[in-house]
Amino acid sequence: MPSSDSILAGLTQIANDGFLVAVAWHVVLGAAIVALALGWRPSGWIAAASIPSLLASVAIFAFAAGNPFNGVVFGVAAIAMLAFALIDRPRTLRRGPPWAWAIGIGMLAFGWLYPHFLAMHPIAYLIGAPVGLVPCPTLSVAIGLALLAGGVGPRSWTIVLVALGMFYGLFGLFRLGVVLDTGLVIGALALVRTLQRTAV
Repeated sequence: MPSSDSILAGLTQIANDGFLVAVAWHVVLGAAIVALALGWRPSGWIAAASIPSLLASVAIFAFAAGNPFNGVVFGVAAIAMLAFALIDRPRTLRRGPPWAWAIGIGMLAFGWLYPHFLAMHPIAYLIGAPVGLVPCPTLSVAIGLALLAGGVGPRSWTIVLVALGMFYGLFGLFRLGVVLDTGLVIGALALVRTLQRTAV
């Protein structure tokens, strides 16, 4: 397995080389958040496809940077989530309970501003933190979106997201020493709660 320094260096390169793509993801996400605030309610299919799209973006950048592990994990996860959505139709989007809404907003903000990897002026994080490029900020945003909707996809879909959040949060915390990734673990645990609420 590559050293921690090597892994962090690779993620740093992806974050900086793909900065304009991260800016584009911020624009898309920002527009969606504004539209939601104005009353737009996307169909279950649109909501269920949005997060796999983020994961697929991470997979593409991972493969391009020579990180096949992240490429395979995120690529397979994106395909699996889309397949689960086809097998088990996503429900109509609805607002999550107050506790999930509060944590979801926190996770969105955390991923949106993820203060790591960019070798630029700190203001760059406002518009180009590496969402859609590297695992942890992307998963933070994905989990935040799922929490806002109280777990938008089918249970199998949500389980994939929980597993990714727990793995990458704990890996970042204990293997890479990125204390920030504790937030990702908290978000994944909160998403587990949505599974318990929807259990039948």
